[in-house]
Amino acid sequence: MTAATPATTPSSPHVMNTYGRLPIALSHGQGCRVWDVNGREYLDALGGIAVNTVGHNHPQLVAALQDQVTKLIHTSNYYHIPLQEELAKLLVERSGMRSVFFCSTGLEANEAALKLARKFGHDKGIERPEVVVYEKAFHGRSIATLSATGNPKVQAGFGPLVEGFIRVPVNNIEALKKATEGNPNVVAVFFEAIQGEGGVNPMHMDYLRDVRALCNQRDWLLMIDEVQCGMGRTGKWFAHQWAGIQPDVMPLAKGLGSGVPVGAVVVGPKAATIFQPGNHGSTFGGNPLAMRAGVETIRIMEAEGLLANAEKVGKHLKASLEKALQAEIANGGVKEVRGQGLMLGIDLAKPCGALVQRAVDAGLLISVTADTVVRLVPSLILTTAEADQIVAILAPLISALLKEAA
Repeated sequence: MTAATPATTPSSPHVMNTYGRLPIALSHGQGCRVWDVNGREYLDALGGIAVNTVGHNHPQLVAALQDQVTKLIHTSNYYHIPLQEELAKLLVERSGMRSVFFCSTGLEANEAALKLARKFGHDKGIERPEVVVYEKAFHGRSIATLSATGNPKVQAGFGPLVEGFIRVPVNNIEALKKATEGNPNVVAVFFEAIQGEGGVNPMHMDYLRDVRALCNQRDWLLMIDEVQCGMGRTGKWFAHQWAGIQPDVMPLAKGLGSGVPVGAVVVGPKAATIFQPGNHGSTFGGNPLAMRAGVETIRIMEAEGLLANAEKVGKHLKASLEKALQAEIANGGVKEVRGQGLMLGIDLAKPCGALVQRAVDAGLLISVTADTVVRLVPSLILTTAEADQIVAILAPLISALLKEAA
């Protein structure tokens, strides 16, 4: 520790107070482990909130980014950017879709999807297009994506919200049909294949197929938000692929650049020509550094078999959690361990926000979402030994919390 390294609780007095931060500041990482500025080690089961796909300080990614910085970081979209085409081709090949728009964040990708839906409607002569969205959904914090989000707490204080959304419950095809019956203004259905902020709630495979069929029948766009659950996290490139379907519009971000901000909207034939020059854009979107990060992320994922690893280690982690918490599951303290691959949620029968600090104190990084759900979204390089360590730290913390008086 140098004289300049703080040995006290970090603070950020000049940074706007928009986050409920933990009293630690991280210094560096390696693989699935990070260290704070005081030298304390943590096992990272949060992965930057499903962002650090290949872990921290991956030698191939670091070398690629260092190389790219010496060439071009940013040019603007007035010019062709060959790395955009390279990354777009990789995404098109893995999704079976048609083309890609690049931005910098998941919020921007979801905004672009909503604009696509509206223009799709206007091009058909619909003056006030409407999009079906879902209870407990989370699509971002801009005014439009906030309006599409299904969380009154994050919407509070920001009205009036954007109109044009019809909200339905998850996994209920009859509710979707009833909410839209006879409405000529519906243009799209928009949802997360696995809700993240809403509590790690997966869409059922049959439901995904039913919605795809309904969109085909009624000439709607099927728009699947894969920002958090995509990029190999479930064991396939995109979570909806487990159902054997293909969306018309697919926003991506988070894990696409392994920590470098990259957002994308991948579109199929039905949406490929909706945007024309001048309809949409992004200053930073698709810059050479971000594109190099995306290309290298996919190359590393394939070279190291990270999709298969996510599926294998995710199954092991889920089964180990269920075994370690079997008493709590039996008595109802733990409602369910759900999710797929390395996107898991442990749903408790009581609020569990206190677990985040307790886990930090025990050397583990996690998050709690929807008040009662412990979320685990580690890097896709996680080993079974590291999964066992997560369980060894976390399960006793959950058990202890559940024994405390309300």
